[in-house]
Amino acid sequence: MTYQALARKWRPRLLKEVIGQEHVLRMLTNALDQQRLHHAYLFTGTRGVGKTTFARILAKCLNCETSITSTPCGTCQNCAAIDAGRCLDLLEIDAASRTKVEDTRELLDNIHYQPSQGRYKVYLIDEVHMLSGHSFNALLKTLEEPPPYVIFLLATTDPKRLPVTILSRCLQFNLKCIPVTQIAQQLQSICTAEQISYEIEALHCLAQAANGSLRDALSLLDQAIAFSPQEITTVNIKQMLGSIEQDALLRLLQALVAHDGKKIISEIAQLAEFAADFNQALEDLLILLHQINLIQMIGDSTHAPDQNEKITQLAKDFTAEDIQLYYQIALIGRRDLALAPNPQLGFEMILLRMLAFRPVATEDSQKKNSIPFTISAKQSLDKVKEQRAICNTETPVLSELSEPRLPSSQWPALLSQLGLTGMAYALAINCNLVNMTPDKITLALSAQHEPMLNKKLVERIEQALIQHFNKTIQLAITLITATLDTPLTQQQQADIAHKTTATEIIKNDSEIQKIMHLFDATLDENSINATE
Repeated sequence: MTYQALARKWRPRLLKEVIGQEHVLRMLTNALDQQRLHHAYLFTGTRGVGKTTFARILAKCLNCETSITSTPCGTCQNCAAIDAGRCLDLLEIDAASRTKVEDTRELLDNIHYQPSQGRYKVYLIDEVHMLSGHSFNALLKTLEEPPPYVIFLLATTDPKRLPVTILSRCLQFNLKCIPVTQIAQQLQSICTAEQISYEIEALHCLAQAANGSLRDALSLLDQAIAFSPQEITTVNIKQMLGSIEQDALLRLLQALVAHDGKKIISEIAQLAEFAADFNQALEDLLILLHQINLIQMIGDSTHAPDQNEKITQLAKDFTAEDIQLYYQIALIGRRDLALAPNPQLGFEMILLRMLAFRPVATEDSQKKNSIPFTISAKQSLDKVKEQRAICNTETPVLSELSEPRLPSSQWPALLSQLGLTGMAYALAINCNLVNMTPDKITLALSAQHEPMLNKKLVERIEQALIQHFNKTIQLAITLITATLDTPLTQQQQADIAHKTTATEIIKNDSEIQKIMHLFDATLDENSINATE
């Protein structure tokens, strides 16, 4: 077989050829150039980002016949043997298939033999987290103090499963997912070198589908070449991946702008004719909504240049609140899509839900850039406040009366005009009016509040009465055991009544009921405040 898979053919053989891991390149290059070598290195990261590639290149850097260098020659006997996978001093162990402690002991029994060709005997243990607990214990002592000619290179996709005793004995390099733009650029370079015709957007789709893994991207490129030998086009890649054209999603959103349910159903029917993957369609829709919101909030996006005009227009047609709501609906819908009778029906219901819950703009909502259920809740509270205002209609200013004559029932109104604060107000609001003459006012205080009663507070209240009526008034406060209907208890009862009314109004609000049903939410009655 003469053909070699692209993932193998284009595997980096020098540190400078590795893309997307500049932070690791810098550390390894400096360490090699300065001859500051550690006895154990741990490479972590998701699949296909370069863990074993780094390990093999590092083995060449250590055993190149020229010297220990960050730029091995690649042509000497040792470099050629490592590239070909037949170097006796590079032992690659798959921990997933050799998990038993007996395997680890067999490995360690041979560790005391000197390298046969190079300077170092390099042990590359892939998926090291798969070793058993006993295997880790057997490895621990040797990993801490190996012979001077032995270097361990460990690779894992799940470093959390490694014992801390192993982690503490290694230099750890965390490899990150490779950005889509860098993967797309690498695919473009490979296609050019392989003389393969391509569309840039098609390679971008492949890079996005790889989810940060360059190896996965190269495998998908191999698949794309087999699917479309003449030219790698966006249409063919979308069909191969089971995704849909972005134009189709844009047409769906444009139908949503027009509030056209028939158009939405028609567009989805056309997608079904091409056997679209509706789960992938929802993922693409989420990405598109994110791009639109980026334009709305910061005036930027990561979409393709040829779609800029259409997406920018949608960013103007929708409000930021629209997009946030649609994103949440699509996110929840993607989770529940498997529960639908079939994917197409589930996708239709998600779009129709967006249509049903799209806020209807009013003059006030456009000015405030708010959504209807917020306005409804505000209007409900406004109704409560209006009712309270009617209940709390104040009496004429009492200072205008020729002499202080008022029933008990008017003590709260008088109290509100005295301007009392602090403990003096706290004492007065817990009192009730017992008797009133032109020159004396008698208040009653429940015995349970006796600790509040002191001479200075009584004098402050008396002085406020004198200033209010502009005449000499004597104040007396007597203690009684009976329960009093004080201004404080009246206020508390009124607040409870107002809150109950507000709660019922909010519960019965149709827009709020829709939101609660959509997000499976409950009303936090403690958060309702109708007393302001």
